[in-house]
Amino acid sequence: MSSRQWSQALPERAATAVRPRARALLPTAVWVFHVALPLLGLWLLLAEPRFDVAWEHHHAHFWLVLATAVISVALGARVAVEARRREDTRLYVVGLAFVTAAGFLAFHALATPDVLLDPGNAGFALAVPVGLVIAGGLAVLSSFDLGGPGFLRRRALIRTVVALVLLLWAGASLLEIPPLDRTVLEEEARGPLLAVALVGSALYLIASVRYYQVFRRRPSAVLLSVITAFFLLSEALVAAALGHNWHASWWEWHVLMTAAFAFVAYSALLQLVREGSGDNLFRSIALEQTVRAIRAEHAAALEALVGAMTSEGSSAPVGRIAHDLGREFGLTEGQTEVLEEAAGALANERRQLRRLGAMVAMGETGSVTETETALLERTLALASSGFDPDRVRVAIVRDGRIAYSAAGSEVHAATRAAVEQGEAVDASGDTAGAVLAVPLVIKGHVAGALELARPNEPFAERDRVLLRSLANQLGIAIENARLYRQLEGLFRSYMSPDVATALIADPGRAELGGRLVEATVLFADLTGFTTFSERTAAEDVVDLLNECFHAAVPVVLREGGTIDKFMGDAIMALFNAPAPQADHALRAARAALGLQRAVEAALRGREHVPRFRVGVHTGPAVVGNIGTEDVRNFTAIGDAVNLASRLQEYAAGGEVVISGPVREQLGERATVRPLGPVAIKGKERPVEAFVLEDVT
Repeated sequence: MSSRQWSQALPERAATAVRPRARALLPTAVWVFHVALPLLGLWLLLAEPRFDVAWEHHHAHFWLVLATAVISVALGARVAVEARRREDTRLYVVGLAFVTAAGFLAFHALATPDVLLDPGNAGFALAVPVGLVIAGGLAVLSSFDLGGPGFLRRRALIRTVVALVLLLWAGASLLEIPPLDRTVLEEEARGPLLAVALVGSALYLIASVRYYQVFRRRPSAVLLSVITAFFLLSEALVAAALGHNWHASWWEWHVLMTAAFAFVAYSALLQLVREGSGDNLFRSIALEQTVRAIRAEHAAALEALVGAMTSEGSSAPVGRIAHDLGREFGLTEGQTEVLEEAAGALANERRQLRRLGAMVAMGETGSVTETETALLERTLALASSGFDPDRVRVAIVRDGRIAYSAAGSEVHAATRAAVEQGEAVDASGDTAGAVLAVPLVIKGHVAGALELARPNEPFAERDRVLLRSLANQLGIAIENARLYRQLEGLFRSYMSPDVATALIADPGRAELGGRLVEATVLFADLTGFTTFSERTAAEDVVDLLNECFHAAVPVVLREGGTIDKFMGDAIMALFNAPAPQADHALRAARAALGLQRAVEAALRGREHVPRFRVGVHTGPAVVGNIGTEDVRNFTAIGDAVNLASRLQEYAAGGEVVISGPVREQLGERATVRPLGPVAIKGKERPVEAFVLEDVT
């Protein structure tokens, strides 16, 4: 992109990035505009006195303020009920703020001239600003965590203090104790009232900011209404300090005050209508621990319902449990139905997760080295635990007959049909229960079927998809197990088990090349075999070789040796290759003595037949595949191999000769007889050699 194209595209990209943020800020801007309107109206009334019209109507004032007090005390009582039920300090203090404000509002209503008192009362006239300031302090206090039960245990004392404040204010007002005498009304107390308004406004703004932080974590219409009410009360205090008695500016703060409490009540009423229950109308205001406790209760209710659905499998107990939970949590009939549907969806999801978990476990624990019978037993065990309470069975075709892997039952008609037709069969209408059978396909041929049975519920599409996936996974596992058995049988006829297993696990090891390792090489050949062959029939020679090898090879394999090759009458075996062995020299020594004893036992009573002589040496060797791309052989190349071959030439029939490095690794575990330095063909210096007599 050129610089010109980039400069043209940059504004568009910036605008695209800003749009989501602008959409998020728009509701906030609209809300700020609406709550700012009262201040704009107050400014207009004060700036243009002609708009600040006078309307002195005592009864309208009385009923307006008294209605506000009734709304406030009703809110306080409702919040107090939730506070006691939830033991929530925040709700308790919020309810206390509503009740306190209601008390001072009632005093202000009594101050209306020519209604109950004639003339008006100064203390009662100033009760609203003072009461709102006290309520504002409680609002700020409620935004903090006040310590839970410890604070609530002192609620009787707190109520007593609030009641005393109200009584003292009422007494001082009725007795006109200065400064609550008539001079306050005459002078309008502009200075003190303005100070009170500023303090109260600041308190409500602080409470609004702190509750807005709560709103960002858990938005709620009721919580937003409380924040809006705090703003309106803050503006009402400003209007009370600046407005003119019985003029529009004076009526404005009364209307703002009424609107604040009415807005909270209206939001709570809407939530009551929407939810059909008033148990948790103000939970969005509550402390975090209260909200967590409510969510935990709901989660426990949902878990109880899910547990009933997953264990019973019947609609009757589930419906009864849902009804009991709805009554416990104050839910409407519609909400209870929604709860039951949600529990049903969650129960199905749990079942699917459990079944998927069983499939994952099958894949993680699967091994081609296990027999087909063991594979089927493990699969059934995992599937039965994952698909419970459904029953899972596997039918296998053997010798043209279909039978379950666990014999004993007649194969279900749906399962037989799935095998014969080669496609899934859903027998949900069966009187004995629903049965779903999916064929097991191996290399394009149906080798059996996977059967899923349940007592009284039809299968959904998710059941069919999951069972097909399980059947595919099981078919692949059976195919791999069978293929491994065939390869293992083929490989092990020509090479050692370790080499066969290594090649099956990692075919890359069959590539030409090798790696340098420290290996212990064992060479064994039959002494006098050439002479024996000259005077013995060929068939008898082969029989002798097979008999000797049959006795010797298992001993080498038991010690972890790898039979590298047979060379006429000789055996070459490797230790520490291809699999690493920390004690490879010890293993080779035990194998050498062991094969001598095994062959001697096999040939006992037979005279004039060859015996093995064995040479063992430890040293570096290149181990790998030697040959061509078409024909190759796993073997070891190097001086260690040659030296082991030469050492066995110094052994008599039935003896084992080891080199100095082998003697060092065996240490005190070996009993040896020194042969002294022996000359080895191709070696400039003699080599220390020992006859191995015993090893522990």
